[in-house]
Amino acid sequence: MTATLFNYSLRPAPAPVAAPPPGVRRIAIVGGGTAGWMTALILARVLLPRGVEITLVESPSVGIISVGEGSTPWLRGFFDSLGIEEAEWMPACDATYKCGITFDGWSTRPGFERYFHPFASMLDNLTMTQFVHNAEARLSGANLHAHPDRFFIAARLAAARRAPKAAEQFPFDIWHGYHFDATLVGQFLQRKALQRGVRHLERHVTHATLDAGGAIASLATREGESISADLFVDCTGFAGLLIDKALQTPFVSFAENLFNDAGVAMPSPIEGSIPSETVSTALRHGWAWRIPLSSRYGNGYVYSTQFCSPDEAERELRERLGLLESDTPARHLRMKIGRVSQHWNRNCLAVGLSQGFIEPLEATALLFIQQTATAFADVLACGDLGEAVRERFNRQVNEHFEGTRDYIVTHYKTNTRTDTEYWRANAANLNLSDALKQLYTLWMTGRSIAAPVRQQALGKGYPVFSWYSIMAGMGIFPEARELRPPSAAESRYNLAEIDDLLDRSMVHYPDHRAALAAIPRRRERDALQIYFW
Repeated sequence: MTATLFNYSLRPAPAPVAAPPPGVRRIAIVGGGTAGWMTALILARVLLPRGVEITLVESPSVGIISVGEGSTPWLRGFFDSLGIEEAEWMPACDATYKCGITFDGWSTRPGFERYFHPFASMLDNLTMTQFVHNAEARLSGANLHAHPDRFFIAARLAAARRAPKAAEQFPFDIWHGYHFDATLVGQFLQRKALQRGVRHLERHVTHATLDAGGAIASLATREGESISADLFVDCTGFAGLLIDKALQTPFVSFAENLFNDAGVAMPSPIEGSIPSETVSTALRHGWAWRIPLSSRYGNGYVYSTQFCSPDEAERELRERLGLLESDTPARHLRMKIGRVSQHWNRNCLAVGLSQGFIEPLEATALLFIQQTATAFADVLACGDLGEAVRERFNRQVNEHFEGTRDYIVTHYKTNTRTDTEYWRANAANLNLSDALKQLYTLWMTGRSIAAPVRQQALGKGYPVFSWYSIMAGMGIFPEARELRPPSAAESRYNLAEIDDLLDRSMVHYPDHRAALAAIPRRRERDALQIYFW
């Protein structure tokens, strides 16, 4: 689970006041899709009660890019903050639950060829200490079990295809993510935004007109209409119509850190039980995702065009899915990896792909949208739009991008595959941030990284268990020493007791497909209870 740099999660909206923020009476959001409509809802929640008019301008001829169909657990906080129940949005979006991500084939080390990165749960408080202790003892050369899968309830649930929704009598919640159809989510959010007072214009914006000071004054449309506002939000995707083309904000590329720049996606049927995990499998020139929806699997292959052509990538994915002779269409995507230098530039905020993108390995695209829009709404609510506030805002968003980049780079840097030049080049890549180099040095010299990560001096944006899961899960331990028998203090935790705790806990979580089937019935039941109360 990604640790947020902005304190927004389930906080109530600021109390409505009569006056809008100084100088802000009209906001124009350019671009729809998940980024545009999520931003509209976040801003509307705070600003519509204050008399600010919010208009989303969406081209009827521009399609939506949906590279991934998975989320981090923070999406749950987004829906909760808007008062939208799972029973309302999940069936409408073919959504399923997500306990975490399995990484398969990234490591070739015996016993570490596959590992699961969990989302946090209350139960983890009973096993986290044991996991970190064993991993650190293994770092110092003790022969102890340190694979993360054995220590987390989410790994057990995913392996058994169970939902992270405990029975009512079992008090341990799991902070889960979701899988969903991104197009359906965008349509659902649009309906909600319109219900809550956001205006919608179907216009094709061609360019922005700047004022004498270099800020955006208005939007020109193909239909001949000019649209003015006080603030503009760029949700135009990789096109960056406002933040890039109009304001010419510098772009900071991550291409030297992360090689992947393309993807190919296609669906496949889903039958029988439904997994409650995303699976990321290393292929020859990148990795393939498998995301279970209630109606189908979403599949894709993220790769680098330096090492593989689009046709080669599509063929490898089709072979993997058994669709080589199928007429199932494939969708090819190009990715611009990096971020803008200023997400808030003059009177324009970039949100979504226009502000930057880090490949979908950790499903962070929606998280960036949510955090950026929520932090900006908080700034507007406070009313201080000065230069110092803008600089602090941009610095925080940039730190979040860079922290996420470092965590994703770690997947590639720690791989031990040697079968293709792609994987060898990733392992040999020395374009690492200073913070990431420091973290690796501590770990590989057998020292704990828990304190600097907990303090966010290193490993920014991710909690301790995430860093220990990836390093221990990939089998990254100092190789110079031979494993020795553990001391009594090092072996003080009984793994059989952990197994017993997690096995007994798991029975309180239902089969995933059964839990999804019960969602509409749960909504009807709750509605009846409220009615008769």
